Amino acid sequence: MIAILYQKNLPPIRDGIQKPMKPGGYSDSGADIACELHNNNIKISTPVDNPSIENNLDWVFPDTEEGIQNAINKGATVFWLNTVLYKTHPIEKFFNLNNYFVGQLPSVVDIYDDKWTTNKLLKENGILIPETTLITEGDTINYKGDFPIVVKPIRGRGSQGVSLVKNEKELNAKLSSLFLSKQYGTSVYLEQFLSGQEITITVMPSGSYIINNNKKQFTTAWCLPPVKRFNHQNGIAPYNGTVAVIKNSALLDNSERNSNQIIAVCKQCEKAAELLHIKAPIRIDCRADEKGNYYLFDVNMKPNMTGPSRPQRKNQDSLSSLAARGIGWNYFDLLKNMLNQKWTANL
Repeated sequence: MIAILYQKNLPPIRDGIQKPMKPGGYSDSGADIACELHNNNIKISTPVDNPSIENNLDWVFPDTEEGIQNAINKGATVFWLNTVLYKTHPIEKFFNLNNYFVGQLPSVVDIYDDKWTTNKLLKENGILIPETTLITEGDTINYKGDFPIVVKPIRGRGSQGVSLVKNEKELNAKLSSLFLSKQYGTSVYLEQFLSGQEITITVMPSGSYIINNNKKQFTTAWCLPPVKRFNHQNGIAPYNGTVAVIKNSALLDNSERNSNQIIAVCKQCEKAAELLHIKAPIRIDCRADEKGNYYLFDVNMKPNMTGPSRPQRKNQDSLSSLAARGIGWNYFDLLKNMLNQKWTANL
């Protein structure tokens, strides 16, 4: 049986940096996943015997040691890590048992949830990323680059906390606000603003997949069709908790998908995924410069996996489930193929 885990607590601070917590700890998408699997006759374990379709927490277990043990007591042997992972996460205590996991390795996420570290790795390996500048609380801010510029948390979550600032006065005000809030820790970074089209690319790990009723083996990471973003707010795609992605996102059409620039950026995303040793999908946000060349500007180790599995959430597609439609997958097809890549720490 499968148990879906959600985030119960804030992750630990790393080098002064705090990753913020989504309200509800992804219990909404966890319940979406659980309901979709249940609706398709996949056996799942739930905290209560008769879960309500409207109550997220009826379908998911907290990612604490007690929550995981409760799931095991209820028959779970597969754990869907729909939560923020980090080194020493409670799930690691269960790695030596005969359990299987859907998600990333916590130790890997601990490293690459740090966007500054990830950007450095990608740049060292010839992958195009925007120019960046690290800003630490208490430093004298003497930014002499071009405006507008994007201000971003180092361990951010989607577009939460991301702002476009147009001059030095706005920059100083934004930095003061971020550091005063303590929400993201003691450092943030500045990123070159790219004025071209924004796309998001879901990268799947190597493995065996079912596409159009045929089994296909991928020996390396591979991309689902890119999704373009539009209706930005002050230059930034809004957080999907505020604006549903179906209102500002769409699959690229075939002519766009087959352009040299899109083919090139997909190859770069696949290379990035291999460098990050992914075991589950990641989502990489990319944006073009004025010449149409795409840069990777945000690697999300845990893409949102909301889906329209319940009557009250029919508009809750995620960017990854939208991308999956480009190869003929519905929400269940995406989840089933993710489940097929489950791994065990005993290997």
